[in-house]
Amino acid sequence: MADLKAPSASTTTPVRLGRDKAAAKTVLLRRARELALLPALLLLMVFGALVNDTFLTERNLISVLGASAALAMVVLAESLVLITGKFDLSLESVVGIAPAVGALLVLPAAQAGFGTDLPAVVGILAIVLVGAVIGAFNGVLVVKLRLNAFIVTLAMLIVLRGLLVGATEGKTLFGMSDAFYTLATTTFLNIPMSVWLAAAAFGVAGFVLKYHRVGRALYAIGGNPDAARAAGIRVDRVMLGVFVVAGALAAVGGLMQTGYVGAINANQGQNMIFTVFAAAVIGGISLDGGKGTMSGALTGVLLLGVVQNLLTLAQVPSFWIQAIYGGIILVALMIARVTTGRAQD
Repeated sequence: MADLKAPSASTTTPVRLGRDKAAAKTVLLRRARELALLPALLLLMVFGALVNDTFLTERNLISVLGASAALAMVVLAESLVLITGKFDLSLESVVGIAPAVGALLVLPAAQAGFGTDLPAVVGILAIVLVGAVIGAFNGVLVVKLRLNAFIVTLAMLIVLRGLLVGATEGKTLFGMSDAFYTLATTTFLNIPMSVWLAAAAFGVAGFVLKYHRVGRALYAIGGNPDAARAAGIRVDRVMLGVFVVAGALAAVGGLMQTGYVGAINANQGQNMIFTVFAAAVIGGISLDGGKGTMSGALTGVLLLGVVQNLLTLAQVPSFWIQAIYGGIILVALMIARVTTGRAQD
């Protein structure tokens, strides 16, 4: 009987080197995709300066940042969910229903409120709590009951949208305490606090994803949940926590949107999810899970913010803006196909 010999080092080394080179090439291409957004953003700003004299003014640039703050919070929320390999379409409805509940708790009955006349601080806390509870509910259905995340959150999007219209009776809520507008109206170095808060949130999330074990767990779960579970990661607990955090972040985004607009209407957040996915996808967040960085997602937000501002200055109708966002998503998916070497499921 012939002896069974282990592969020699001379045989395995070339194979290992080939795999290492392929992995390094994939990472390099993915990083190049994210870094490519920076020159694209720069080109857009140069183009904007050429076509409109007001584009590079301090007032307009601060306006771009202020208008993008709420979107940034929801993109951050969605990105965390996407990294784990799941979806949460209901975040756009959280942007509307969470601040509406907080406002209704504060406003008197004469102003379409619940008549509870609670202090403004309680209303603000209720906004975050409502977002977290909705996220927890989604998480239980997806993680514990193993229901399809796309279908569950799509259903929740519709349910919450209906609840918002019903609770407000289709009316616009205004006249809330100044606390509801503080994030958008209070400035530091002439920049709204909402922008500083969004930047801080991205900074914390980026640090956790890169250096903390929870961040590594998110990537592991998104890459292969079974392997993550075998490695000792409490997959269900981590994923449930991600849904809760995402809901709370979207609620804060809704509060920012309320301050920026100055009121809450029954359509707040509607169709926002398309822009959210556009920013996340072009920022390098994989729809397959396990890939993406906060720096890429933030650059995607800024890129779309500049695009929207340019289109607004050019007086392009809003429906064309949505069409352009859809085209951006398609282009980003094709770029992802090239940079990752495989199709997304």
